[in-house]
Amino acid sequence: MKRFTWRLQRVLDIRTKEEQKKTAELLEITDKLLAARSEMLIKRKLLENIIIDLNAQSPKKRLAKQEFFLAYSYASNEQIKNLKEKICHLETQQKDKIMDVMKARRSKEGLERLRNEAKTQYIKEQEKYEQKELDDRATVSFVRDPRS
Repeated sequence: MKRFTWRLQRVLDIRTKEEQKKTAELLEITDKLLAARSEMLIKRKLLENIIIDLNAQSPKKRLAKQEFFLAYSYASNEQIKNLKEKICHLETQQKDKIMDVMKARRSKEGLERLRNEAKTQYIKEQEKYEQKELDDRATVSFVRDPRS
């Protein structure tokens, strides 16, 4: 039996590699997003802890530290704001990349389905051809058999 070859196999291979590449890019964006979210949460938690510590102190001691905290918190709030913007941007990139991955996956799956159909058709044709060959051999051997 001849080996099955499909004309579009190279296209399928390229689509598979494209999907893998886009999936890797999606994972990279997701990692960046996770890092930005955790950094923002850490900064928020740090500010909350400082506020709790300030509230626990007596008013006389708290006044000097509160002034320092207000200056520090302004810079921290700016960093948190920048992180929120970065997270928003990364979420948009992530959604776009998810759509790209899904599009590439659908394209690849469509080609795989076509390949499977072509292979099934090829196998059926080969089986018919082999059966015809066997029938021809049986007919020839029956006709040549001197006992009949």
